[in-house]
Amino acid sequence: MVLMHPDRVYAHADLRSWGLSQRRITHLVRSGELLRPRQGVYLHPASSSAATLAAHVGGLVGCTTLLAERGVFVLDRGPVHVHVPVHATRLRAASSVRLHWTPLHRRPDPRAMHVDVFDALLQATSCQPARAAIATLDSALHLGLVRADEVDEIFHLLPLRRRALAPLVDGRAEAGSETFIRLLLRSLGLRFECQVWIDGVGRVDFLVEGWLVIECDSRAHHGGWEAQVADRRRDLRLAERGYACIRPIAADIFADAPTIGRAVVAMVAGLGPRTVSTPDLRRRRRSGRG
Repeated sequence: MVLMHPDRVYAHADLRSWGLSQRRITHLVRSGELLRPRQGVYLHPASSSAATLAAHVGGLVGCTTLLAERGVFVLDRGPVHVHVPVHATRLRAASSVRLHWTPLHRRPDPRAMHVDVFDALLQATSCQPARAAIATLDSALHLGLVRADEVDEIFHLLPLRRRALAPLVDGRAEAGSETFIRLLLRSLGLRFECQVWIDGVGRVDFLVEGWLVIECDSRAHHGGWEAQVADRRRDLRLAERGYACIRPIAADIFADAPTIGRAVVAMVAGLGPRTVSTPDLRRRRRSGRG
């Protein structure tokens, strides 16, 4: 089975062309050395469960399922998302699958088990709530999986009501939580900057009204004790320079943004906008849309 790749799908004719007899193919399937999710369709045993399910249904992995596999931020993975041709017939039912019937704009490789990232992003922008869709596009831009002009193309292909989201996309966001905070601050009408460099401290996620730093914490990067110690020392360095800092956790950012918004508004109302009178503030823009 050295000729097979876990990210490709193969037909019965492929296996026979490699010199495998029907008896040998049957043996490999029964022994688990070869997967047959659908009649005449074969996969490497290391193929992902999503790809196996998509092949069983008769389609390709797409939308948020593919994007999550590529490391793109997805708020809610939910069921496996599978693209099927518009006029597909003889599809197998699967309760844990969400089907996408829309036409593709990038032709996948004939042996591909998934749609192109472009089409997955197009699907995900329609499939998710607005803020989650923006966060997914931010993430794909930041990771270099899509170009800014391709994001423009995606919005051109979307219904008019979704095109209004285009100016909100910003590839500087390094995490979905940053996108959600950025959109929250925008909705509150506060003056803020993203990815600001402060000498002696480093880069902070957000600087609000010139003095309030917001850092978006997640378990992945702030969970261990050493990370907690580093964060506390960083907060002290910020305080020495006249900045206040709050660190909402990702779970609250996604599930309870109004509470975070009220806290930020209360702090700004109590102390007001001001400029920190220190020489160590510099703006350092990172590559990305916006």
